[in-house]
Amino acid sequence: MIKAIFYDFDGVIKESLEAKAEAFYTLYLPYGKTIAEQVRRHHLAHGGMSRFEKFKIYHRDFLGQPLSASEAQALGRRFSQLVVQKVIEAEYVKGAREALIQLNQRYLQFLLTATPAEEIQRIADALQITPYFRAIYGFPPNKKEMAYQVIKDFHLHPETVLFVGDALTDYQAATAWGLHFVLREHPTNRDVFRDKNVKRIHDLTELPTIIENL
Repeated sequence: MIKAIFYDFDGVIKESLEAKAEAFYTLYLPYGKTIAEQVRRHHLAHGGMSRFEKFKIYHRDFLGQPLSASEAQALGRRFSQLVVQKVIEAEYVKGAREALIQLNQRYLQFLLTATPAEEIQRIADALQITPYFRAIYGFPPNKKEMAYQVIKDFHLHPETVLFVGDALTDYQAATAWGLHFVLREHPTNRDVFRDKNVKRIHDLTELPTIIENL
């Protein structure tokens, strides 16, 4: 029986993937359109990874440049300036807000995202969805460590937890600790999960029924 639900944010609660892809493109456009498009494609193919991990990859692999901690923090601040309001204004995944309200009456709900902790808290507060979560977790740490922390802090049994995600990192975190997993499938992640045997939903209107049948 499910007792707790872990949700990713981008692509699961909000249709905000494109806003973040455009922010990455804008950040790296000074290095040329080819680099910017490489960055954009990589970001969309690697959901659930912290922006700071991606900055390191892009500088090392695409630019051949080192990235200092101060430079990474500056990029992070600029990225946040570009995306926060766009994420707040993005459409909800169909059924997401309704599911959060409805399921909050029966299950413990947690938000686990690679968005920095302070930023996701600000977004959740602005959207007035904070009350629907027992706790909100952002980067750092990574998804696997977050999931373990929630299980430990709230004394959850893994077999009673469902992770609703759209990225490989969500799936890996769920499988690492023996959690149930449901994929919110969309065009960006379809190829990534093509060979994975997972339950799939197109939007969150289907989630209550899925949970009842687990």
